[in-house]
Amino acid sequence: MNFLNTFLPVVIYILLIILLIVGIIIGIKLIKTITKVDKVVDDVNTKVKTLDTFFSIIDFTTDKLSAVSDWIVDGIHSLFIKIFKKRKRKKIEEELDENESEE
Repeated sequence: MNFLNTFLPVVIYILLIILLIVGIIIGIKLIKTITKVDKVVDDVNTKVKTLDTFFSIIDFTTDKLSAVSDWIVDGIHSLFIKIFKKRKRKKIEEELDENESEE
C-alpha cells in the first residue's frame, strides 16, 4: 500500500506535465493559425475594397435602367387606361342615348 501512495502521485504528476506540454504546443499552433487567417482576411479586405468602385458603378447603372423601365411601363399603362376609358365612355354614352330615345 505504501508503494501505491508514492507511485500514483508520481504518475499523476508526469501525466499532468505531459498534458501541460501538449497544451502549450496546441496553443502555439493555434496562434500561428490565427496569424495566417488574419493575413488572409486582410488580403481579402484589400481586394474587396478595390472592387467597391466597380460594384458602385453597377449599382448606379441598374438604378438608372430600373428608372427607365419604370418610366416605359408607366407610359404603356397610361396609354392602355386612356384607350379603355374612351371605350367605356362610348358604351355609356350609347346606353344613355338608347335610354333617352326609348323614353
